Amino acid sequence: MGRIVLAAFALLLVSGCAEAQDQSTQTNMEDAGKDEPRRYETDARITANGRSISYKVIAGETFLENDKGEAVASIFSTSYIADGYADPRERPVAFIFNGGPGSASLWLHMGVFGPKRVRLPSDPDDDGAAPYDLIDNPESIIDVADMVFIDPVGTGWSRTLGDASTDDYWGVSKDAASIREFIRRWLVEHKRWNSPKYMMGESYGTTRSAALLDALESGWTDIAINGVVLISTVLNFGYDATDDGNDVGYIGLMPSYAATAWYHGKVDQTPWDGDLERFLADARVFATDDYMPALLKGQLMAETERDAVAARLANFIGLSQTYVTRSNLRIPLRRFMRELLRDEGLAVGRLDARFTGAEADGVGENPEYDPSAYGIDAAYTAGILDYFSRDLDVDITQPYTTLGGVRNWNWDTGDAGGRNSYVNVAPYVEKAMRQNKDLRILAANGYYDLATPFFGTEMTMAQPGFDRSRLTLTYYESGHMMYIHQPSLEALARDVRVFVGGE
Repeated sequence: MGRIVLAAFALLLVSGCAEAQDQSTQTNMEDAGKDEPRRYETDARITANGRSISYKVIAGETFLENDKGEAVASIFSTSYIADGYADPRERPVAFIFNGGPGSASLWLHMGVFGPKRVRLPSDPDDDGAAPYDLIDNPESIIDVADMVFIDPVGTGWSRTLGDASTDDYWGVSKDAASIREFIRRWLVEHKRWNSPKYMMGESYGTTRSAALLDALESGWTDIAINGVVLISTVLNFGYDATDDGNDVGYIGLMPSYAATAWYHGKVDQTPWDGDLERFLADARVFATDDYMPALLKGQLMAETERDAVAARLANFIGLSQTYVTRSNLRIPLRRFMRELLRDEGLAVGRLDARFTGAEADGVGENPEYDPSAYGIDAAYTAGILDYFSRDLDVDITQPYTTLGGVRNWNWDTGDAGGRNSYVNVAPYVEKAMRQNKDLRILAANGYYDLATPFFGTEMTMAQPGFDRSRLTLTYYESGHMMYIHQPSLEALARDVRVFVGGE
């Protein structure tokens, strides 16, 4: 199978709870694995989008059962339900998750949508060590929707039970089936079948969203979705994989390479009068009209034509023409991360190319690690666990898996790619849009995201099966987790609020 490289964050608070924490009740168990799911309830209040909202928080486990009625998995979730809505038809609910696969939902929870968030420097910088700033989040979308943050099996505190195997949950289709069952049970418990329903996923969470659309809307037991927010989208994995023989991956990445070179001052901005949007518009045209034909021609291309393409590519992506030519016009992602700022002893980030990290030597082919990953992970991990324990009185002592606990993911989806191919779940979204006239899609993109490049998303959604009248693409001058950049956080929250609430 082609090598699949994907950002997890999905690929990523807590003094008193928002304005006030009124009371707390909880039902818990001392040890995981007992007969009843653990549950913690809290009442609180927040000012979001200028409105004072009272709400209930329910953090706890939902047990999934096999056909014998035996509990086989526990999914931990955190639900925020606003007071004052007697009619479920008037209150949307959003099911939210991150990616990986193998990431808990803390990044979207504590980064943009929840009532508390981790505040990091808007300019790219390492998060260092505690204490971190955990603040009330006026950008929370709780003013327009109830929210359910879901940790899939193997992430956070979610796990298998009894003799159940993780093989039953760790795969594109199996993961979607388990989250579908969780959503069904949540709707039953909270009597919300007739509420408008949204899904919001980041990174692999966008892949999960597409697979979930198929799982939810196929067949007669149809759970129709009103809208899906795709944050840092990857539906067709072929558009961002720089593997041998997969030339289209270089096309998908090239405009993001260009944006990165622009940000770090490796491009002469004079021809575009310092206008990033104009520059990227030209980069897109070059990618499809010149660069892609050149890669397809290969050795059939005349030397003068090759040199002309190499020169233009070098000017767009900030590398020397000699380096581009010697790379056969193909610069794999990790090489680009290392090469762009080699003369400064730095590598750029993959999740967010604004970040840089010092390298131990000046001749390495690949970066030591992703500086945009180690630049934020400690703050988010501390933030979510401090919030759970201090604000929500969650007293679970088992390890919380932020990211990385999932192994041996089954990428085989049958009709959507898999073994010996790149996974492509875009057809699931296309089909859902054909069969659900109310389904709308919002795809949010960071210009400096090298993990799920924005042009790969554009190429995916340019295909004939998408109804573009119900498709919105938005862009932010940040990376994969665009919400760590304050202006992008505010813009993303505003765009999602309009998408859900129609403001």
